[in-house]
Amino acid sequence: MSFTPFQAPLLAPLLGDARAASLFSVRADLDAMLAFEVALARAESSCGVIDPEAASAIERAADVFQPDVAAIGAGVERDGVAIPEFVRQLKLHVGAPHGRHVHYGSTSQDVVDTSLILRLRALIGLYREDLERLIAGLEDLRLRFGATMMPGRTRMQLAVRISAADRITAWLSPLERALERLADFEPRLLVLQFGGPAGNLHVLGERGPKVAEALARELGLGRPEGQWQAQRDRIAEFAAWISLTAGSLGKFGQDIALMAQNEIAEIGLTGGGGSSAMPHKPNPVKAEVLVSLARFEATLLAGMHQSLIHEQERSGAAWTLEWLLLPQMCVGLGAALRLAGNLTGSIERIGPSPERSTS
Repeated sequence: MSFTPFQAPLLAPLLGDARAASLFSVRADLDAMLAFEVALARAESSCGVIDPEAASAIERAADVFQPDVAAIGAGVERDGVAIPEFVRQLKLHVGAPHGRHVHYGSTSQDVVDTSLILRLRALIGLYREDLERLIAGLEDLRLRFGATMMPGRTRMQLAVRISAADRITAWLSPLERALERLADFEPRLLVLQFGGPAGNLHVLGERGPKVAEALARELGLGRPEGQWQAQRDRIAEFAAWISLTAGSLGKFGQDIALMAQNEIAEIGLTGGGGSSAMPHKPNPVKAEVLVSLARFEATLLAGMHQSLIHEQERSGAAWTLEWLLLPQMCVGLGAALRLAGNLTGSIERIGPSPERSTS
C-alpha cells in the first residue's frame, strides 16, 4: 500500500481525483508562483517602483523560464520553502540589469500563499460544477421516484412510512447549503497575500498599499485589509467547508449502503463491485468510500485547526502542517464529488423492490 493513496497506481482510480491533484502538482505550483512574480513586476512598474523596462524584461524571461525542480527541492531541504531558490534562478534567468528587480519588496510567504489561492480559485470552480451536477442528478431522482412510499427508520429501526422524496431531500438539501456557504466565504478566501518580510510592506514604504492594490488587480484577487500570513482562519474555514461537504456526501453514501443490503433491497444500483470469493455480492463500493472519505476529512480538519496557531508574524511549523494536510483534503473532496455523481447516476430504483413487495 502506498503512503500517498490519492496518487498511488492501485488506489488513485478509487480514492483520487486527477483534476484536483493536478492543481497541487509541481507544474501548477511553479506556474502560479511565476504568475505572481510577473504580476508583481507589472504592479510595481505601474506604481513607479521599478522601471517599465524591468517589468517587460521579467515578463519576457518568465515566458521561457524553465526552473530546475531538483535544485528547488534541494533548496527546500535547506530553506524550508521553495522561494529562495526559485527566485535565485529567476533572477539569473532575467539577467542584468533587471534581474535585481525580481521579487522586490516581497517575501517567500507572499508567493507561496498567493500561489495556493490562485490554485484554490480553479479548484473551487471544479467543486461548484460538480455540486451543481450532483444536485441536478438528485433532483431528477426525486422527480422520478419521489412519490414511492417506503419504510422510514430512526436509530436504524423501523419507524413510520415516508416517501422516497423525504429521504432524497435529506441528501439534497445539505448540498444546496454547501453551495450557499461557498458563495458566502469565497470572497474571504480568494484574496491576495502580500506583506513583505514581516507583513507591513516596509520595503515599499508609502507606495506599498498602492502596489498591493495593483497586484490584486493583476491577479484578479480580492484585496484584504493588510496581510494574513499568520492569520489562517481563511484556510481553516475552507477546510471546514470541505469537511462539511464531504460529511454530507458521507451521509448519502451511508444511506445507500444500508438501503442496498440484500435483506432490505430498497434501492436498485448498477455497477456494484465484485467479490473474489462470492460472485453473488454486488458490493456498494462507491457508497462505502464516501463514508471513508467523510471520516478522513473530519480527521484532517482537526489538524488544520492546529495549523491556526502561528507564532508572531510567521510560523514555519504551522505552515508546514498546513502543506501536509490541505492538499489531501482538497483531493479527497474531489474524489467524493466524483464518486457521488457516479453513484447517483447508477441508481435505477428507490423504494421496496417489486420482488419483495409481492412476496
